[in-house]
Amino acid sequence: MKSSYPEFVKEIVKIAGDGKSVKRTSIADLYIVKKDETELFIEIKSPKPNKGQCLEATGRLLQIHGITYKQYPRAKAYYATAYNPYGVDKATYRHSFVVNYMDLEDEVLLGKEFWDLVGGAGTYEAVLEIYQEVGREKGPDMLDQLALGY
Repeated sequence: MKSSYPEFVKEIVKIAGDGKSVKRTSIADLYIVKKDETELFIEIKSPKPNKGQCLEATGRLLQIHGITYKQYPRAKAYYATAYNPYGVDKATYRHSFVVNYMDLEDEVLLGKEFWDLVGGAGTYEAVLEIYQEVGREKGPDMLDQLALGY
């Protein structure tokens, strides 16, 4: 990105507030209103999108900001993934299209950062525990189905 995501958002909010706007609608995968009335619009997608998906997602997020310009800065839109395939920390993420075409710091939520924003501190670890529990319980049956074809 040649500019930061927050700079793009400010420009969109400025343009949307000029009185020459066109009415639009947009749908996000997840919408949350926090106790402080901050609105979160989250697109939940693959951790390894292609270039077109990155550009499309950024456009959709900016459109959401254009639609919600009156709530700025209380309205926030993010691209999120349920996990980081490269590790837990954002610093380990290295998928080239996201790194080159999105603002990783301000636009993208990865794994732990996403889950803890949605559910509060510790949510990521709770989700992993549930995943491991289901895996222990259902894993043997799934392996039998794969091996025996039933």
